[in-house]
Amino acid sequence: MNIVNAINNAIDIKLNEDPNVLAFGEDVGKEGGVFRVTEGLQQKYGKQRVFDTPLGESGIAGSAVGMAIAGLRPIIEMQFSGFVYPAFNQIVSHAARMRNRTRSRYSTPIVIRMPYGGGINALEHHSESMEALFAHVPGLKVVIPSTPHDAKGLMIAAIESDDTIVFMEPKRIYRAIKQEVPEDKFSIEIGKGKIVQEGTDLTIVTYGALVREVQKAAVMAKKQGISVEIIDLRTIYPIDRDIIRDSVTKTGRVITVTESPRSFSVASEVSQIVIEEAFLNLEAPPKRVTGFDTIVPLPKGEHHYIISPEKIYYEILDTIKY
Repeated sequence: MNIVNAINNAIDIKLNEDPNVLAFGEDVGKEGGVFRVTEGLQQKYGKQRVFDTPLGESGIAGSAVGMAIAGLRPIIEMQFSGFVYPAFNQIVSHAARMRNRTRSRYSTPIVIRMPYGGGINALEHHSESMEALFAHVPGLKVVIPSTPHDAKGLMIAAIESDDTIVFMEPKRIYRAIKQEVPEDKFSIEIGKGKIVQEGTDLTIVTYGALVREVQKAAVMAKKQGISVEIIDLRTIYPIDRDIIRDSVTKTGRVITVTESPRSFSVASEVSQIVIEEAFLNLEAPPKRVTGFDTIVPLPKGEHHYIISPEKIYYEILDTIKY
């Protein structure tokens, strides 16, 4: 499977298993979404379970809140991550707060799917990486897979969770990776990162589409005798502090690689975790390789924004030399 197949398969399994699960959003039904992630599901489960909505993100999210309170488990799609802003009020003011507001009488088990990130030469509002915005909101969990296997396991876990999950899908690698993925149901615990590659000299913390770029940089570093350990966070919030601490305690150096803007970012949070949890083991200051504090450029300038393996490799050398 690729990531598109894997997410489709996960939603298919849960639609079949649980009559309370439903999926909807702009073009989600008949067309299967812009990227065809939900393709074929309306034909299989009908227009009451998988359906198209008007172009109104606030209405999509608000409807999902009401459905979730009533006992359903909606999976909603924001067609692109940059389109989510009109729905921000419903997500932050209602979905994230409902359990606290009702003293646990009601939960909002909603999965908010959105393709995110740059690298496909798209227009404005199509390339944002705003995971830090959602991770900052109490009551939300933020999940970002990097492989087809993880995409399926994390999606099933998200649909089964009683929390509101912002499920951000790195669209640049929707079809870039194929992997053996079990057809049967399985889930991956939300909040647990994974060691993609073990190493001894330096830790790189990353997620989503950048895992592949970090792996390429690690190959370049290996030719120079540098052993890189790679952590894929998988979940931005709750973040896996233990895996970060244990790795940096071993290697003594850390770089966080993210596509989102640099200031007040996931990379900043990882750096602070390292300072709090592994300060005495550090051989160099924590480093961030991130996007810029600017809007993602339009196609002609996007290559200046996207992080390359060469840029990561340069920062690896700089950190090792410190």
